[in-house]
Amino acid sequence: MADRRTVIMEAAARLIARRGVRGLRIEELAAEAEVSNGLIYYHFKDRAGVLRATLEFINDRAERYTRDHVAAEHLSDPRRVLEQTLLLEFQDTAEVRENSTAWGELRASAMFDDLLRADLAEATKVWDQEVADLIADVVPSLAPSAALAAAQRLTTLLEGLSGRWLSGGLTVDRARELILAAITVELTHLAK
Repeated sequence: MADRRTVIMEAAARLIARRGVRGLRIEELAAEAEVSNGLIYYHFKDRAGVLRATLEFINDRAERYTRDHVAAEHLSDPRRVLEQTLLLEFQDTAEVRENSTAWGELRASAMFDDLLRADLAEATKVWDQEVADLIADVVPSLAPSAALAAAQRLTTLLEGLSGRWLSGGLTVDRARELILAAITVELTHLAK
């Protein structure tokens, strides 16, 4: 069984995905996690602490399901690792849907919340750099700034595609086709 902090984080991600950041109330989170309000305050201090921890939790969870898949598939080809890392954001599973929806809700709320904006900017910077490192593995001669620019284009596109997929504007298969095509375009451009 998961520890109580993890149970609270899972419940927070679910609530944010369902109701948005503005709909997250400590009392409802406690009820969803089946813990006391005091335990939430003990672990996270306040609502802002819950939001920061939830952002970290969904990032860690995405990293885990990506890392586990890449390891299970024994992927060693750098391009294949890059493709899978981005494609795994389009899985029709409750965990990925919840993660992607919660990320989108946190991003939308960050427009109005300076603290959340800073945390989200840092998380985005880390993700962009991880993708830039994967791109650099595919094209080793690439300047770091070019790899980062390509990563930013791909992650930005991925977030837009994710929003369309989650809202029914694209099927998961079409979103995956589009991100694969974008990877090909980027890598072809970078190889010139």
